[in-house]
Amino acid sequence: MAGTRALVTGASSGVGRAVALELARRGVRVLATGRRVERLAALEDEAAGMAGGPLLYEAGDITSADFRRHLVDVANQRLGGLDLIVAAAGSGAIGSFRNASPDTLAGIMDVDFVAPAELVRVALPSLRAGRDPAIVLVGSILGYHSLPLHAEYCAAKAAVRSLAGTLRMELVEDGIGVLLASLGPKESEFWNHLLTGHRPAWSRGRAMSAFRTARIIVRAVVWRRREVLPGWRAKGFAFAARLFPRLIDRAMMRRMRRSRFPS
Repeated sequence: MAGTRALVTGASSGVGRAVALELARRGVRVLATGRRVERLAALEDEAAGMAGGPLLYEAGDITSADFRRHLVDVANQRLGGLDLIVAAAGSGAIGSFRNASPDTLAGIMDVDFVAPAELVRVALPSLRAGRDPAIVLVGSILGYHSLPLHAEYCAAKAAVRSLAGTLRMELVEDGIGVLLASLGPKESEFWNHLLTGHRPAWSRGRAMSAFRTARIIVRAVVWRRREVLPGWRAKGFAFAARLFPRLIDRAMMRRMRRSRFPS
């Protein structure tokens, strides 16, 4: 991947940050973006001296159309174009749908679905001119099967899954690969920045490290995979969602009753 030019969103923490570092380690020239400028500056320092050269960053709000256009302009001007987009920014909320506000749904859909979709749209001319171009959409196993108290997040990730399938077919003639990374439990700050609610006790468990997840995603880009499910928990959940969806529903309802989480 040496010499590849990549734009990574959500790079100030979690999987996005780990992917940016893994790409830099492999010689990729990275433009990283996120909201927290101090985190991006620390990322730049950590990537200094890696094979891809200096990691560049632009701090801003990925839900802004102006900022998305700005990112693509910066990539074209400072990297000379784009070969890879990794859309890793995400947000979530916990709570019953009936008690949530419309702002919660709009906020999560903006970050988790609309922003990556529209970033891809504005970047397509640059990707078409790129070298072996690819798009990585970071989804979730909850795009396979919904869970209670996650309505907005599940809806957004199901939409991402559908978008990946459509783009994969539409862009094949342009030579643009589309990888959907359907993630299960992983190390991140996701639970620290929920729009509403708090993490249910029954969702706690051992998570895959962000760096291991990033390595799996980047290898999947190299191999031109269509989808990757990092870790046995993600694979197991997707398998159960296909074959035993009612078992998942019953298990989740039992956990909710035991934890007495409000509906």
